[in-house]
Amino acid sequence: MSEYTGSVSRLVLGTAQLGMPYGIANKIGKPDYASALSLVRTAWENGITEFDTAQVYGEGEQVLGRIFEELGVSSKAKVTTKLKLEQNSDKEALARRVQESLERLGVRKLECLLLHHEDMLDLLNDAVKETLQMLIQKGHVRHLGVSLYSPKRAKQALDSNLFHVMQLPASVLDRRFHRAGIFENAQEHGCCIYIRSVFLQGLLLMKMEEIPGKMAPVKPALAVLDRLASRDGLDRRAVALLYVRDKYPNAKVIFGAEAPEQVLQNIKCWRLKTPKRIFPELDNSLPGLGENILNPAKWRN
Repeated sequence: MSEYTGSVSRLVLGTAQLGMPYGIANKIGKPDYASALSLVRTAWENGITEFDTAQVYGEGEQVLGRIFEELGVSSKAKVTTKLKLEQNSDKEALARRVQESLERLGVRKLECLLLHHEDMLDLLNDAVKETLQMLIQKGHVRHLGVSLYSPKRAKQALDSNLFHVMQLPASVLDRRFHRAGIFENAQEHGCCIYIRSVFLQGLLLMKMEEIPGKMAPVKPALAVLDRLASRDGLDRRAVALLYVRDKYPNAKVIFGAEAPEQVLQNIKCWRLKTPKRIFPELDNSLPGLGENILNPAKWRN
């Protein structure tokens, strides 16, 4: 199959798994340092220069910072981290928390600083807003943003005119934000979207027999996906990446990986040429799924 000529610069490596066991399909747990180094090196050497982490991802920031230093890329790597904003956070504590992230990561500036959860939008008092804007003015942060779970909260974030970035879930199975017009609204506001959960934390890639019973409602959708993908010589991984690549051409796409081989697989899929008829058929054929499947935060219950 001929290759897509676009750049991998839209791809972002998610690194939650470097600090803690992460993902429903994760079989190896948290990788040791040598494995983490190999993972990030493979991404970097293949053109991926942007990384996503968070203050609450265990030792994720420290591990990533150590790897950047060993690879000699601390001054070049672009990093998004997520801030755990708490009730009544004062200016000094907030600024100190961001400075600690910069020190752990070994970078002079964050590409993006995100509120870690959409509920933190309710904590945006004047002091918090002033501190966040001060971080930009002092050159510690390039863009402010928020990690979202619902279209309603995305509209609230856009209306605030405070954020330049929104991180949100979207995939071939999850078109809630698309249907709500969030992608178009973000473009009108000059807001960049980072798409996460392209593989639904790995659920989309699991073998049918490995899917937990409580997640069984996803199986009919995966069966449709398998049928259309195999017809065009693809697999679920390829279709999942091609779908968000082509459907949302202005968005960046975050993916996680447990091993270097998965990084290379994803890059190879990203560069494929898309069969012309597959996306309209997917949009018309895939059954709808409830938020209990589409939102991993609901899986615990």
